[in-house]
Amino acid sequence: SEDTTMAEKQIVHTSAAPAAIGPYSQAVKANGFLFVSGQIALDAASGEMIDGDIEAQTRQALGNLRAVLEAGGAALADVVKCTIYLTTMDHFPLVNQIYGELFSEHPPARAAVAVAQLPKNALVEVDAIAAL
Repeated sequence: SEDTTMAEKQIVHTSAAPAAIGPYSQAVKANGFLFVSGQIALDAASGEMIDGDIEAQTRQALGNLRAVLEAGGAALADVVKCTIYLTTMDHFPLVNQIYGELFSEHPPARAAVAVAQLPKNALVEVDAIAAL
């Protein structure tokens, strides 16, 4: 017989980032990694979408991502993989520029994909995996 143990998982929650708007956690720690749920441009206090264009939404979403990372004991420098979801690839150059400001040295692996729609009609969503 094989001895298998379930990895202990720890749920991460912070009021510094928007509360989950569905049956998911802001982040989960497991096996030395922090898995951060997709972040959109919600205001942490109100839970409502911010007013703003793709630049403002990208900065808010990345700020929310940073807040959840920090609550989980990680920093942007610990991120090993990000996925960026965009409602149009026309926004990619500007999102890429803003993203590059945060991940300037040793950037993580990344995917960027165009999607038909995002929650709350957001223009951008970003999720991440960090090594702890």
